[in-house]
Amino acid sequence: MRVPPLYSRPKATVSFEFFPPKSDEAEATLFRDTVPGLKELGPSFISVTYGAGGGTRDRSMRIVNRLRREFNIEAVAHLTCVGSTRETLGQFLEEARSLGIDNILALRGDPPRGQAAFQPVPGGFSYAVDLIRYVKTWRSFAIGAAAYPEGHVECPDKYLDWDRTAAKVEAGAEYLLTQLFYDAEDFLQFEDYLRNKRGVTVPIVPGVLPFLNTEQIKRMTALCGAKLPAPIQRRLDEYAADDESVRKLGVEVCTDICRRLLNHGVPGIHFYCLNRVTSCAEVMHNLALTNRSCEVA
Repeated sequence: MRVPPLYSRPKATVSFEFFPPKSDEAEATLFRDTVPGLKELGPSFISVTYGAGGGTRDRSMRIVNRLRREFNIEAVAHLTCVGSTRETLGQFLEEARSLGIDNILALRGDPPRGQAAFQPVPGGFSYAVDLIRYVKTWRSFAIGAAAYPEGHVECPDKYLDWDRTAAKVEAGAEYLLTQLFYDAEDFLQFEDYLRNKRGVTVPIVPGVLPFLNTEQIKRMTALCGAKLPAPIQRRLDEYAADDESVRKLGVEVCTDICRRLLNHGVPGIHFYCLNRVTSCAEVMHNLALTNRSCEVA
């Protein structure tokens, strides 16, 4: 099943993203606890990342295959330019095709730890748009791409970055999943620019991360260049190390963002679940998105 048609349905399409565990024991826990919990929420698909440098790429592919074969959940395989030549990318795509995988999320990827800036390997690709063009030549996959409502952290001009997002669509991306953000206005301005200035018509789907603790969300937003609005920052500072209060705040904040964007008419919500179920389940319950009932509360 290809992802793009899922966004043409009358009800909001809900999806999740998680990362592959680094050990067989943790993978067993993922499939024993997390995957069944997420399946109960009725996602249309799950996307699976892999580590910078491709360290968990094989495990990621195995997880994508298991989600589809054993749990009957459509899954999207991530593919990045990091540490990969055109030949190794082709080997990955050949394996994906042989397994019947229909969906690829094509990304440049983050630099490996210890590398200050992204450096393509000889024979590799420098940008996501190049990878998208290459995947498109296979004529086997529906292609998704990343988008950045506040602009990519490495780009000094968000409008330039938004133009680059439009170029990804021109190269073959069929839907866009955004990076996390905590001000709905950032998404709405980004969407308006792509629709009305650049003529982008593919689904633009907000990516939402219900944060779990103060240290985590401050670190993640700093790394990806997303801002924490002052009211949220004040409450995080107030709760400090009270992780449960911070988790509940994350649910509250993301519920409000999702409600506004669903009422605005976005075709779906993509949850970065961090391999946890509880917070995403609570947001979905607040919005009456559970059990495949996707009317906005």
